[in-house]
Amino acid sequence: MRADLHIHTYYSDGLCPPREIARLAKENGAALISMTDHDSMDGLAEKKAAAEEAGLLFVSGWEVSAYAGCKVHVLGYNCRKNATYDAFLQERKESALLRAADILKKANACLGIHATLEDALAEMTVKDAPLHTMHVVRAVGKKANIPFRDLYGELFDVGKPAYSEIGRPSPFDALEVIHKTGGIAVLAHPGRIGMEEGEKRKLMDALTDRGLDGIECVHSQHTLEETERFRRYADGRGLLKTGGSDFHAVNSPRRIGYPVFEPDEKLLVALGLRL
Repeated sequence: MRADLHIHTYYSDGLCPPREIARLAKENGAALISMTDHDSMDGLAEKKAAAEEAGLLFVSGWEVSAYAGCKVHVLGYNCRKNATYDAFLQERKESALLRAADILKKANACLGIHATLEDALAEMTVKDAPLHTMHVVRAVGKKANIPFRDLYGELFDVGKPAYSEIGRPSPFDALEVIHKTGGIAVLAHPGRIGMEEGEKRKLMDALTDRGLDGIECVHSQHTLEETERFRRYADGRGLLKTGGSDFHAVNSPRRIGYPVFEPDEKLLVALGLRL
């Protein structure tokens, strides 16, 4: 069975509605999907209904935008909204606004423009979701007349002039909130973690020792060598192995259902899809 357990919609920094996501997944041969928007489980009923309408199996998910000197995102599956989740979500919304103001101040100074918080908020399709950095990047790109994909790496990534540390949770914070909401915590795209390999291994070991449940071994930006290395690590530590495209938009190189990922029985049981 083909699966894609890492997909973004317009509930965060993706551009497609859930129904379009489900249609594309069906067309591309995926039978199981999870829509994993950043920092919230907003739109869960809409996402589930869209998947079921397309005849797909569905697992609820989200992706906590965690940092440890660089991006160390953590995916959560089968979580339930509760008081812990509500408090975490409110903190993400409030800190996102503070971080956006800091980013805009720095970006405006670098580019000699006047992009505002209102410009960034206008980039959001779902207005009640946490504001994402990519909404800010898109707003700045429009003001500066520069493609936002070119801007991010030059100005907004970790260590760049407009980067802001404000309000970013650690991967250990992410692990805690996912577990306290009854979910399965999976380290997202470890191949994209911007650390020297020895430091990355120490972080993975520390997270695993704290209860990490799985590793996203298959990802659209992993090499075959990385995929195999993360599979070996997961097997060696008894972790679940997941995979996903990290799809955001139809005009990007990432396609739903690719690279091909077929969940094993252990993962399906953990996700509640096998008795």
